[in-house]
Amino acid sequence: MLPSTADPTYSRLRHAGGALAHSLSAVAWRRSLDVRRADAVVAPSLRVGLAVLLVLVGGGLLDQVHLTGFAALGALSSAFGRHEPYRRLAGKSACAGAGVVASVALGAATGAAEMTMWMQTAVLAVAAGIAFGLLAAFRIIGPGAVILIFAAAGAAGFADTAADIGAAVAAATIGATVGWVIAMAPALYHPHGPARVAVARALAAVSVLEIDGEAAVAPARAAVARAREIVALGPRRAHTHELLALLDAAAAVVDSGSHDTVRARRDDFARFELELRKVRRDIEIPRVDAPGAALPERPESFLRTGVRSLRDRAIVVGAGRVMLASLLAGWIALAAGLQHPLWATMGAMAALQGANYRHTVQRAIQRLLGNVAGALLAAVLLAAALGYWPLVVVIVVLQTTAELYVTRNYGLASIAVTAMALLLIGLGEPIGPDIAVSRIGDTLIGVVVGVVVAALTIARDDRHHLSARG
Repeated sequence: MLPSTADPTYSRLRHAGGALAHSLSAVAWRRSLDVRRADAVVAPSLRVGLAVLLVLVGGGLLDQVHLTGFAALGALSSAFGRHEPYRRLAGKSACAGAGVVASVALGAATGAAEMTMWMQTAVLAVAAGIAFGLLAAFRIIGPGAVILIFAAAGAAGFADTAADIGAAVAAATIGATVGWVIAMAPALYHPHGPARVAVARALAAVSVLEIDGEAAVAPARAAVARAREIVALGPRRAHTHELLALLDAAAAVVDSGSHDTVRARRDDFARFELELRKVRRDIEIPRVDAPGAALPERPESFLRTGVRSLRDRAIVVGAGRVMLASLLAGWIALAAGLQHPLWATMGAMAALQGANYRHTVQRAIQRLLGNVAGALLAAVLLAAALGYWPLVVVIVVLQTTAELYVTRNYGLASIAVTAMALLLIGLGEPIGPDIAVSRIGDTLIGVVVGVVVAALTIARDDRHHLSARG
């Protein structure tokens, strides 16, 4: 039986100790190797790869190789807001791009101001906490604040003068613009795409009722509600009524109580789900003659809800934890004499992006294992002394691979991300395979500090890791 938090003997210290013990348990390490199923990842991943390819090719043709890394980081704004309706994606992708540009400007300013590394680490730790809080409040899902801090760290090492600041910011701005255009391009030829994917997911969630019974009711209701919200934000056309008709049918099955109707509708739902995932326009779903049917009201702007969420206690506490862990990790790495202490900062904040403590430990383990493998891969590629254009191909392949696997297993994605990040650094400055050793050391410090801070500040009601011991 799990201990009760109401028990006076159940102290915070005991809870933190149990949390730390979980991080060393076999089950935590074993589950970090699990590969989940992913849904609708190919097209978004290819778009991110295309955005990175365009800026790298453009930078090479213009003989601005030293700036292409910042342009590529700006292009990663296309990785944020996956599957959001285009009305909302336009704003979120723009905010992500602006965040990368602002981070480059901040990092470059610290470099040009010749701040000590101790001060740079402090400044970027504060920036890490702020970035985490903003992305969480405005629910901008994607690579997370780590990308922003990586951009700032790279700019800090690049800029020596005001001209360098301007060049880095300009490159990041161009990349962010390209990323936004690529992310929004499908709105021109497939405007209902996000809504159709959301409805397909809702139908799949309802179909699970036949297998999981009551345990699947809440997820099914949530999937239907999420789909209605995305449909409401989509274009108001005849196809909208058809999508709503499918959601009504799905909701009727959920509300039926006995769920005996699931089996009867299973084949229909499976066929509709398959059709909804196709890009072509002539899909075979029920044609609904209901021109007078009321369309759902559009949800409130994510900017308004985000501003209110900035005061949310959980977000404020989370930002504070990221700030503290980032600062400690960076300073410990600096005191240890490591060459890139800001990588330790990124390791700590990446771990703390987990939804709960169990997720934090899982991300920490995955990041550590992924960084070790990715650093070794990068060392091999750097030793091969590839030219610029072969490196462009490798970087694009790695970035696309990372996007394909990030929702399946963060560790596998980290392999590609780590190798890509080191190769991007190599575009702007001469580096050797020995940089891989520094990456591993900094990451180890970062994830350990992140897990310890998470354990010491764990909420009393966060007990997900206790149920994962078996």
